[in-house]
Amino acid sequence: MARRGGLFFGLLPFFFLAPFAPSPAGAAVKRYQFDIVVRNVSRLCHAKPIVTVNGRFPGPTIYAREGDRVIINVTNHGQVNMSIHWHGLKQFRSGWADGPAYITQCPIMPGLSYVYDFNVTGQRGTLWWHAHIFWLRATVYGAFVIMPKQGDVYPFLQPDQEANIVLGEWWNADVEAVEMQGKQLGLPPNMSDAHTINGKPGPLFPCSEKHTYAMEVERGKTYLLRIVNAALNDELFFAIAGHSMTVVEIDAVYCKPFSTDAILIAPGQTTNVLIRADRTPGRYFMAARPFMDAPITVDNKTAAAILQYRGVPTTVLPSLPSLPAPNDSAFATGYNDKLRSLNSPRFPARVPLAVDRRLFYTIGLGVNLCATCVNGTRLAASLNNITFVMPKVGLLQAHYFNMKGVFRTDFPDRPPKPFNYTGAPLTANLGTSLGTRLSRLAFNSTVELVLQDTNLITVESHPFHLHGFNFFVVGRGVGNFDPAKDTAKFNLVDPPERNTVGVPTGGWATIRFRADNPGVWFMHCHLELHTTWGLKMAFVVENGSGPEQSILPPPKDLPTC
Repeated sequence: MARRGGLFFGLLPFFFLAPFAPSPAGAAVKRYQFDIVVRNVSRLCHAKPIVTVNGRFPGPTIYAREGDRVIINVTNHGQVNMSIHWHGLKQFRSGWADGPAYITQCPIMPGLSYVYDFNVTGQRGTLWWHAHIFWLRATVYGAFVIMPKQGDVYPFLQPDQEANIVLGEWWNADVEAVEMQGKQLGLPPNMSDAHTINGKPGPLFPCSEKHTYAMEVERGKTYLLRIVNAALNDELFFAIAGHSMTVVEIDAVYCKPFSTDAILIAPGQTTNVLIRADRTPGRYFMAARPFMDAPITVDNKTAAAILQYRGVPTTVLPSLPSLPAPNDSAFATGYNDKLRSLNSPRFPARVPLAVDRRLFYTIGLGVNLCATCVNGTRLAASLNNITFVMPKVGLLQAHYFNMKGVFRTDFPDRPPKPFNYTGAPLTANLGTSLGTRLSRLAFNSTVELVLQDTNLITVESHPFHLHGFNFFVVGRGVGNFDPAKDTAKFNLVDPPERNTVGVPTGGWATIRFRADNPGVWFMHCHLELHTTWGLKMAFVVENGSGPEQSILPPPKDLPTC
């Protein structure tokens, strides 16, 4: 076992005594040790200390099989509070292991540890993990790969090899200082200085020839790429020069395969593609750059990695792929329209056909008074005009122990005042209501939620992530949602099943899910900037009729605030 700086790296055995649902018969227990440590890292001619897991950037990949129990001991050796979210893991009844700070737990304070203990039930594919406090997921993230059960095979061509492609962002400055400066000014903070592929910007950036990820392939073989968008604030296009990709999975759900020259992937989303190494042996760039079809500034630079055919000298110059234009809305719409659940006998799409509760949430930017900010105001973001205020204790703990005064359960099912959501930009009456307000859902009820973008200040696309559940994206469109016309066009047969949905710029997305997981579950925009501004809320899903439909008791080592 390797040891660096007195800290163990890799898998470590440890003991954990807490209530937990038993693992399925024959399932394995996978144990990991995550040490939160600060390490000096150099990128773009700049060296700086960053927060890491086990000294690695990106962090280690978690590997498990469907049905396994996963136990991850996180020890915080850093100087800042920490919590880690296992993004896309449903955490059935085990919300204590979900990870968002002040939602399902208090953060892990410096010098302390917390054990995340959960079963991987009914899921297989590519997910990921990341810090879920402040902007620390800028450097604290990694892939979470769930292999099929022993003996099961993929419902598509079996690849010869697999590789993880984790897309991210890099700031030359300290990310926490960038976030804090934005809060103090009441303005958007500085955008990133580069995008990265597996933590490396690639040779199109200064001082980055040595910081280039290279993947070697053998002609004639098929490769499965597990692609994760871990960027904080940018939707990204991704393509490989000279090679088409076959999309076979999104957000750890198999989909109907289709071929494409590029993919669109929002922060929080994952996409598995097959590529065939069938081109003239050479060196080909894999590249990622932002998609932004609203008048908003982004880090419009291209991260690059290299697909290297075996035996080809590294002196051969790679060719660049043809990526869609940064504002190519038509490509984005066409790509998303191709996404369909596999909906096979083995992997059916269980779309709720009857709806118990219909919700309509408007997404908006706003401006609130701020005496200490540069213009006397601060930018805010809201759902149904409510800017979420983070509590000072974990909401799940407050719910479980019936603590009074922490939150209210009166989050409105629809906006307080209907208006022309995507008409001319609205620049008056931009104040928002502040509150820690949640929405209560009955156990096993079916929910339809329309997420409607608005032109409050400006329209913008928003990737929304729902913790604790997958959902079906039954419809998407541009403009204002029209229940009379748009509902009739819903796909209730094989809509894409996801945990993170991109709401189109100046448009809407409708999702359906079954509230069959008791607990408190966060829903938020996965653009970290918007989450910071308050574009978030949470659902309280009630217990069902018996112990198998109720939240498990909290573990004994649950962090305190």
